[in-house]
Amino acid sequence: MVKDIPVGDLHDIALALSPPAVSQYLAAHDWELEARVQDVKEIWRLPGEDGLLGRIMLPLATDYVDFPRRFRETMQALATIYDWDPAQLVERIAAARADLFFVRLDQEMIDGTIPFRQAETTLEALFRMMKAAATTADDPTHSHRGRRSATVTEFLEENIRLGHTKRGSFVFTVVSRLGDVMPTETTGLPQVPFPRAAMATLAKGLQSTRTLALRWDDRALERAGELGLSANLVESVLELTQPQDLRALDLSFDWAAGEPAPVLESSRIVIDRDAMAGLSRVRERLVRNEEPPRHEALLGVVRTLNRDDFADGDEEATSIVLSTHVDGRLRNVHVPLAGTDYEWAIAAHQSKRPIVVAGDLAFERGAWRLTGEITVDRRL
Repeated sequence: MVKDIPVGDLHDIALALSPPAVSQYLAAHDWELEARVQDVKEIWRLPGEDGLLGRIMLPLATDYVDFPRRFRETMQALATIYDWDPAQLVERIAAARADLFFVRLDQEMIDGTIPFRQAETTLEALFRMMKAAATTADDPTHSHRGRRSATVTEFLEENIRLGHTKRGSFVFTVVSRLGDVMPTETTGLPQVPFPRAAMATLAKGLQSTRTLALRWDDRALERAGELGLSANLVESVLELTQPQDLRALDLSFDWAAGEPAPVLESSRIVIDRDAMAGLSRVRERLVRNEEPPRHEALLGVVRTLNRDDFADGDEEATSIVLSTHVDGRLRNVHVPLAGTDYEWAIAAHQSKRPIVVAGDLAFERGAWRLTGEITVDRRL
């Protein structure tokens, strides 16, 4: 049996769980409801082959003064019956009405830690990943630019949480709460909660990303939404795989018992080094499909100045890298400039003044570039 859970841990568990979540878990895991006083308490028993394995009282009246203490006692009893630690207790019970997404970073670690910057980058990439999947689930034809629907916003702000990390290399746990049971449709079939639709789209998109990274198929562009694909999703995976000592990205799902599991090829996707090598190609194809070249005027600062000799050695190509915003994200855009335009860029770079350049914006050869007729606005 486990030792008593410290009061502080019990307090955290009580905040993470709710009586309905515990009740749903018990109902789905062989517990029998003996008695129920509406909105006050439930009595549950766990039968076994050799007799009664456990019996608990689950308080429901959250407005009672003694509710926090009694709820903590119930959590302590469950932890003892199942021999679970606090993290296991929250994970197992939450899974009854929450999908769990595990992101395992398989890399060399001396003491089980990762660099702080890598953790920060990982969390940012995971949020963009969830946002991309939710956007596609809500509208498979969405451009992934501009505003999202209120459904997507609510999912991102209310339904997804960061759970406890797990042992085994370094594992991030994303919890997607399904909410209350949805009423059945007029057809008599249960509705799929949007958080489940978003997570199923994520799993499908990650599997599609791995498949295409290993072997590209142009036909995927015609049904990207159906496959859960978007350039933003692939870019988030690409960002997770940047550390040089990363051997593999192990992604897996644990589907909530409170809803039928989605029909998928697999609930585990492993992005190994072979798949990592093809991610940039998949991203570029999707970006070019979602964002064909368009005329844009970009305001930014000159990040670098470049001079490249032509093959004949008599001329040189000059260009700049402009730090600017593309679709709301800070990007480096390669811009060919010559003559007085390049001289103007040199002066702007030296004085750290912003400049405005216009041309046809496209994503080519792994980078954003301005092509076509380039103009420089010198009025700044």
